[in-house]
Amino acid sequence: MANLKTLYQDLLRSFTASNADLKKCGALLTQLKLGLIENGLLLPSGDRNLDDLAVARDILEIGAFWSIRTKDVPSFDRYFSQLQTFYTDFGSVLPPSAREYPIRGLNLIRLLTQNRIADFHATLESLPLRADAIADNPYISHPVNLERWLMEGSYSKVWNARAEAPAEEYRYFVDSLMGTIRNEIASCEEAAYDSLPMKDAATLLFFKSQSEVVNFATSRGWSVDLNNSTINFQKKGEEKIEIPKEKLIQADLLYARELEQIV
Repeated sequence: MANLKTLYQDLLRSFTASNADLKKCGALLTQLKLGLIENGLLLPSGDRNLDDLAVARDILEIGAFWSIRTKDVPSFDRYFSQLQTFYTDFGSVLPPSAREYPIRGLNLIRLLTQNRIADFHATLESLPLRADAIADNPYISHPVNLERWLMEGSYSKVWNARAEAPAEEYRYFVDSLMGTIRNEIASCEEAAYDSLPMKDAATLLFFKSQSEVVNFATSRGWSVDLNNSTINFQKKGEEKIEIPKEKLIQADLLYARELEQIV
């Protein structure tokens, strides 16, 4: 356990540095998780030393934040799942963690990005918070507001929420939400317009620069007219179905002759 705490202190220094070395943090986390497994602390049960549990929880919480900073959502999912034992089974005996609700909030936004609305509400209801306390908790109220604005179609509020994120890691998931929203808006534009001025398209899609609009348009297969600063949407023509008229006529005549023979 002594070696585990030494590695933990090294991780803490590396992660909280002004210019965190994420690669080093990843290597330390790998070693630390092996150490947690060896000491029975990755998924603890029964009577355990509270100091050891607090260290194990802190390691996994740093791992959850590290996952978002490295844009590894499956890794975040694993860390969050492992933290549930500490938050649920040992939550009443361990001292409160300042990282717990930021991580719970990140998990709620993750569910929104995956359009898992039922899971979002189930997870929200399972939080050990009163309804009035949710509004006072910036880490939980932020995803709650995002979900409401998404249901209302208030996409501008979702966009503005990026600047109001209670933690830097939240912006990663808000950006992911905006990617989904942009594609929905783009599908509506394709159906409603033949073309749009580039400036209007940028406003509708929440882009700040022409290059962002051009890159997005290219990914959607739109035609960009830089001379006139317009975007032309590629209309999908109605599928033409070739009807084999001669074969149908021959088949009908054959069918009619067979009917005459039967009669």
